[in-house]
Amino acid sequence: MIQSMTGFGKSEAHLEDKKIAIEIRSLNSKTLDINTRLPSRYREMEAGIRKQIATYLERGKIDLSLYYESTNGENASSINAPVVKSYMQQLEPLATLDETEKLKIAIQLPDTLKIDREALEEDEKNQIMALITDVLTKLNQYRIDEGNALKSDFIARLSLLNQQLQEVESLDQRRKNKIQEKLRTAVAELQQKVDENRFEQELIYYIEKMDITEEKVRLENHLNYFKQTLASKQSQGKKLGFIAQEIGREINTIGSKANDAELQKVVVQMKDELEKIKEQLLNVL
Repeated sequence: MIQSMTGFGKSEAHLEDKKIAIEIRSLNSKTLDINTRLPSRYREMEAGIRKQIATYLERGKIDLSLYYESTNGENASSINAPVVKSYMQQLEPLATLDETEKLKIAIQLPDTLKIDREALEEDEKNQIMALITDVLTKLNQYRIDEGNALKSDFIARLSLLNQQLQEVESLDQRRKNKIQEKLRTAVAELQQKVDENRFEQELIYYIEKMDITEEKVRLENHLNYFKQTLASKQSQGKKLGFIAQEIGREINTIGSKANDAELQKVVVQMKDELEKIKEQLLNVL
């Protein structure tokens, strides 16, 4: 079972006199990178929230946002009068302004509003953490669903690569025959006697240098191993990435030994499919 690193989850709850909404998003990343956006009321819970996220999630760039809305106006803002007066006094020598104009400017400056908050109760903290657990569960399910879609795509591309490998197998035998015929024709055109045994030895040596039997066998094994890893219980994006690298190595070697236009075309097609797999692997957990 593979999982995507891309995901989304959202949960809401009404806690007596307030409404809480939590959203979480994840994108691909080599490590677990957590970013939280919390109202100041819940800032003290940040360490616990990060720990909870790390317990549920592996890797990915995680953005968690908590939205808080009081339903009874308990935390209504009030003017911080001493701060406003201080700003107005500081504006006095800077410009000739009447009191109304100075007040308009001062009220827009920092810290002119204050909110008197009650201490965060333990029961409210527990309810918030339960809500975060719920949203993390939803995110994980989203990742699993996305992973299933990725798995289907990988299997389809692996099937195509196997078909192309069979085409390579078919072209390879014809390629060997063409090489032998080409060399025999070249020797015949020299109009000189040739030691037949020596010629056969040289021909075998030349063909062996261009032989791709081992590469074909290894490539088939790597494709099978990739498919087996897809079916494992754990999502193993990094391991799949390593296998994809080995698949690419064998395809490149076949291409370098090909010396045949038709075979090279198939190799290019295989490289194209592999690049699509590698792009998708960047998003696999």
